[in-house]
Amino acid sequence: MNDQTPQSAAAPSPFPPIADYAFLSDCHTGALIAPDGGVGWLCLPTFDSPSVFGTLLDRQAGHFRLGPFGINHPTSRVYEPGTNVLVTTWKTPSGWVEVRDALTMGPRKAEDTVTPHTRPPADDDADHLLVRTARCLEGTVEIDLVCEPAFDYGRTPADWILVDGNRHAADATAGGQSMRLQTDLALGVEGNRVRARHVLSAGEECFCALSWAEGLAAPTDVNEANACLDATTRFWRAWLGRARMPDHRWRDPIQRSALTIKGLTYMPTGATVAALTTSLPETPGGERNWDYRYTWMRDTTFTMQALHFLNLDWEADEFMQFVADLEPTESGALQIMYGIDGRRDLTESTRDDLSGYAGARPVRIGNGAFDQLQNDVFGAVLDSILLHTRRSQRLPRRLWPIVQSQARCATEVWREPDQGIWEARGKPQHYVSSKLMGWVALDRASKLAEIRGDAELTATWRETADEIEADILAHGLDERGVLRQHYETDALDASTLLAALFGFLPPGDERLRASVLAIADELTEDGFVLRYRTDETDDGLSGKEGTFLICSFWLVSALSIIGEEQRAGDLMERLLRVASPLGLFAEEFDVETGRHLGNFPQAFSHLALIEAAGRIIAAERMREFS
Repeated sequence: MNDQTPQSAAAPSPFPPIADYAFLSDCHTGALIAPDGGVGWLCLPTFDSPSVFGTLLDRQAGHFRLGPFGINHPTSRVYEPGTNVLVTTWKTPSGWVEVRDALTMGPRKAEDTVTPHTRPPADDDADHLLVRTARCLEGTVEIDLVCEPAFDYGRTPADWILVDGNRHAADATAGGQSMRLQTDLALGVEGNRVRARHVLSAGEECFCALSWAEGLAAPTDVNEANACLDATTRFWRAWLGRARMPDHRWRDPIQRSALTIKGLTYMPTGATVAALTTSLPETPGGERNWDYRYTWMRDTTFTMQALHFLNLDWEADEFMQFVADLEPTESGALQIMYGIDGRRDLTESTRDDLSGYAGARPVRIGNGAFDQLQNDVFGAVLDSILLHTRRSQRLPRRLWPIVQSQARCATEVWREPDQGIWEARGKPQHYVSSKLMGWVALDRASKLAEIRGDAELTATWRETADEIEADILAHGLDERGVLRQHYETDALDASTLLAALFGFLPPGDERLRASVLAIADELTEDGFVLRYRTDETDDGLSGKEGTFLICSFWLVSALSIIGEEQRAGDLMERLLRVASPLGLFAEEFDVETGRHLGNFPQAFSHLALIEAAGRIIAAERMREFS
């Protein structure tokens, strides 16, 4: 392959396809498990900590596997229904074995000193354990355990020591961080890794547990390990039982999306990470690689919509309290993104010692877009506050100052160019979606002021909203009456679908209909939606990208809104068919190869799935009464 030939997403590679990873979570951190049973990604103790196992980004960056020796391809991988507990079944030449994996959760026993809470602790919380069990179903199976962590994104190998000379527990230490591997297998230390091998006969079980808990506490036998896994199963099923799940053919993907969004929530603060990973490529082998382990303010409104649709009001309130705690910038505006602990500085660096996923470099830690000017942030925050206020039937006192400051900031900047919703690294433009979200900001602020009984602010903010609307309709439409990407181009941009989702124009408006259908017909590949065409947009980067799954789900919603229900349903069915084998979605989908691209799993994709499904289901239910 020469340098001029673009790399295919399906090029032969030692890196498993992105969509073949399984996602585990304890709502403090998450893990990705490769099909061979290896932990490809785990950051400790939180989502945005440095990785300890990172073969996802470099095949030498830390590895941990429990599975049958010499067999890399399992027969079956499923989640225990209604959970984030993984069950993998293997056939070997001599027998069958089942492996269960989970980042375990259970009844809270004491104050969490590993990842302290700023929100009220729940009844159940993370154990700070990765627990794995293997049970021989038939015949005999040789089990292989290999644990070779590499701390600080693969930079620092571990020093191992057996605990008190005990062959069943070993501590790994590096850079002031320690963790313990506890197992009922006999361990041997081999340099920077520990290994164990044992033959299981039918009905026999073994376990291993990796602990970063207080005092490195861990289960000491297989019964305790199974108890941890069973408690985790009960936690997820009880949590899902509190959600409102429609009795519909799409119930399973909605449930999996709900479990994924909850799994991407950082319980100590209520924040939600955009994705579990950093630097999974949007362009195979290219430079479009970003760190998504942070909280984007634009996700707030979609998070609120999904959580309230599912009746998950506790999680919605936790997230709003996180927003209320955030420190604004010097202008009073909220940043476009924050750390999960609320920190503002997300300075971007690169890890040039890492190969990157299938050679996609650079690997980025931090996100340089954190201090970009993106004028859509005000609308997302104020729409989420209005959604939450209507749901709870009260406007919390601590949120009103945010309403005032974001409305003021939106008023001050809506006429200015910015980087747009997609964080383009080219020159600022008058992006239509940014103007649109400025209208959302002042429209929602006006409605919130009305709820509060402030007639003067209601009128003032409504007047500004009307002014923004007039500006968009004067400058943001092309000759066909289609919403354009920005005021200096006729190029299309999928973000203008937000005009339908946020009610900027009524469903019957011909300009809205024309805009939605133009995107459906002209900004798609094989029916899946692109953010924009990279050859028409100065985003400061090279390379083509895949279709954006959130944009495709937005199109489903928009088609439903303008009455194209059959077309919306057809696209929804196609989208659900391209989910990963375990029902997960990355950020993008490459239509030529059928591979997922970008960070994984992606909260935005799953949030948009829930909204799209909800709109179609609501329309179907309404037809039952017509």
